[in-house]
Amino acid sequence: LGRSAYQKCYSCHALAAGENLPSGPTLHGIVGKPIAAEPGVDYSPALRGFAVRNGHWSPALLDRFVADPEALVPGTYMAFHGIADAGERAALIAWLEGRQQE
Repeated sequence: LGRSAYQKCYSCHALAAGENLPSGPTLHGIVGKPIAAEPGVDYSPALRGFAVRNGHWSPALLDRFVADPEALVPGTYMAFHGIADAGERAALIAWLEGRQQE
């Protein structure tokens, strides 16, 4: 389920380390990664401020962001309406976290 949920992300986010796309940063190692810290990415002021207040992407924080990015970080550049289903979000985050071991 996590891999299929990623299909909602792949047009804007790659999985390889350092492989940032024009539309978004890589999701490689996202769990535990500092927020808005990928070199060469133009993050919104809103997300940079959010990063100062929150530090790193925990599974719980990613869950809230993926559910509704604009609600959690008003003014984010991420043009995604979110994933409403909690199980699908959990599967996506677990799958992304598991990919860190590859």
